Amino acid sequence: MEKVSYLGHTLTRWRVGQSTFLALPELGARLMNWNLTLGDGSVRDVLYWPEQTSFDGFYRARGGNPILFPFNARTFDNGDIQFWRGPDGVRRPMPMHGLARQGDFRVTHLDATGFTALFLPGAEAREAYPYDYEFTVRYRFEPLGLVCDLALLNLGNVPLPWSAGHHFYFTLPWSEGLTREDYIIRLPATKHVKHDAKGPLVPGPALKEIESLANPDLIDTIHYGLTQNTVVFGERGHAGDVHIRIGTDKTPAPDATFVTWSESATAPYYCVEPWMGPPNSPENKIGLHFVEPGKKQTFTVAVAVK
Repeated sequence: MEKVSYLGHTLTRWRVGQSTFLALPELGARLMNWNLTLGDGSVRDVLYWPEQTSFDGFYRARGGNPILFPFNARTFDNGDIQFWRGPDGVRRPMPMHGLARQGDFRVTHLDATGFTALFLPGAEAREAYPYDYEFTVRYRFEPLGLVCDLALLNLGNVPLPWSAGHHFYFTLPWSEGLTREDYIIRLPATKHVKHDAKGPLVPGPALKEIESLANPDLIDTIHYGLTQNTVVFGERGHAGDVHIRIGTDKTPAPDATFVTWSESATAPYYCVEPWMGPPNSPENKIGLHFVEPGKKQTFTVAVAVK
């Protein structure tokens, strides 16, 4: 583990076996890059990070793993975007993808294989999510993967609504000379939906369990009703697949979700995002979870290269 200067900020770098991880835990608990040294000495970027010249708009960078909390994607209240209505009936603002990715964190644990960081709610967060709680992000780094726990502890006296997630930007293609046509994904989902511009979930495309990552129907599609807990994608006929697992139960909760997205057909990344549930959960009531007073819930995701 070592400290690295980058554009006036201090990052932390971990080397665990073949893997190197780079993060800025204090800002968004953001894992920025993960690369893997292969047997021939070459380096494969597993998580993409773009070249930057400043930290302006750091949280909007299309790379690494932005943490989505308390709600993923867009929330609506009666058709109005970036609002949500709590169980108390009060309408409140809620930024796209929530509050954590642009928020400050305090590192509470740091060692040779990872870190734990505690969210420090600012004024925006207190207005949007006015509860008494502790939200922590814990990363455990491994030679060929990582495990991340998103934990919400309820310190108050009312149930806490949440539906958090991850926004992993995976480098793709990762082999020179290949295109998305050379990559496939296995999505063991029974429901494929889209998020309407006014908030509801609407029927999505008919997809097979195994699809080419070049299929445009995958873009911005929400997959849930999972029959297994793991999504796998990689090069056709080659080792080095990425495995993303939600939880440890063979079959996850009915509302556990994966989202597939990329900005364009030529973007150097592809996002495969494990979420607690589909977007706009406070209004649609699918994927909305509650933490009772004095209790804690944890959303665990593991990513591995195999």
